[in-house]
Amino acid sequence: MTEVRVSDFHFDLPEDLIAQTPPAIRGSSRMLVLDRANGGFRDDHFRNLPHHLRPGDLLILNDSRVLPARLFATRAGLHTQHNSPEPTGRIEVLLTQQLAEQYPGENVWSALVRPSRKVQPGEYLHFAAPGESVPLLRAEVLDSGEFGERTLRFDPTPLFHAIVDRIGHIPLPPYIHRLKEAPDNPEDRERYQTVYCNQPGSAAAPTAGLHFTPEILAKLRENGVQIETVTLHVGLGTFQPVRAEMLAEIKLHAEHYTLPEATAAAINAARREGRRVIAAGTTTTRTLEHCAQVADGAALAAHSGQTSVFLGPGYKFRIIDGLITNFHLPQSTLLMLVSAFAGKDAVLAAYAHAVREQYRFFSYGDCMLLL
Repeated sequence: MTEVRVSDFHFDLPEDLIAQTPPAIRGSSRMLVLDRANGGFRDDHFRNLPHHLRPGDLLILNDSRVLPARLFATRAGLHTQHNSPEPTGRIEVLLTQQLAEQYPGENVWSALVRPSRKVQPGEYLHFAAPGESVPLLRAEVLDSGEFGERTLRFDPTPLFHAIVDRIGHIPLPPYIHRLKEAPDNPEDRERYQTVYCNQPGSAAAPTAGLHFTPEILAKLRENGVQIETVTLHVGLGTFQPVRAEMLAEIKLHAEHYTLPEATAAAINAARREGRRVIAAGTTTTRTLEHCAQVADGAALAAHSGQTSVFLGPGYKFRIIDGLITNFHLPQSTLLMLVSAFAGKDAVLAAYAHAVREQYRFFSYGDCMLLL
């Protein structure tokens, strides 16, 4: 892996293939099916997923829910919680992860702040509803990091999540363009969530799951596919580009995950009985493979923790036998994970086909099934 370059995972993508909106009907996306054994691929549709999985397969979903984590604040000055007599302009704040383990009993978050140069430790930020001046939330800047990273401690309030739901915006990726005065819309509130999400905490959607509908999930169960969940709250790593030149230099930010007891037991049984484990998404894959590393050859056990695992070429997958995933950005760690699973040459050939056939790319785009 030490000789593999990030630039080896480049591909040319016309900008008009980057999906700006979800498909008109959830579940109607195209799906490129890739055979890992021979590198062959064929065009299909996601609604036909039940025909590709077989009785006894175990499908694992990431049930994390996206927070409306994009907030707008005003600066209130250093070491004071009072309103600044002179407004200082709008500050954009993207909450990326709650730091519950590092700050027990407090409401502390890591965040990306823009513009960040003047937002320094000791300063307070005020968050109000649009068109209002009275702050609904206040946060002290505890620490600063690189590339706009800040640590924020919010004043205690039992209404924190309700207020964030009211004043926050869905944190769409930067390649999805919306009006400056309307960073998201009601459709984004619904379609940038999976139909099965129930664990709030992500700053971005586990996008492979956006294709599933209740009807497709019901058909899978009817066909004998077992469905279980893990939780991985997508955090800062999703928003930070790869700045290393070599894969061996890549360091990912830690993200919180939970492996439930039912899921651990289901995976142990599937591995013991020789049944396939199919991961819906790279976030699910990273969670499962990290848990396999924790188990170190033993049976999986339910637990929660932090993972910063990077899965690149040369990694030997221990849990998953199949993967459902969207088309990812050039030179991204997600493309590297998919390439590690199915082979870089086969994956890039499939991507080239997808470009020629005008598949829709990235979060709101089409998907692949790798078996």
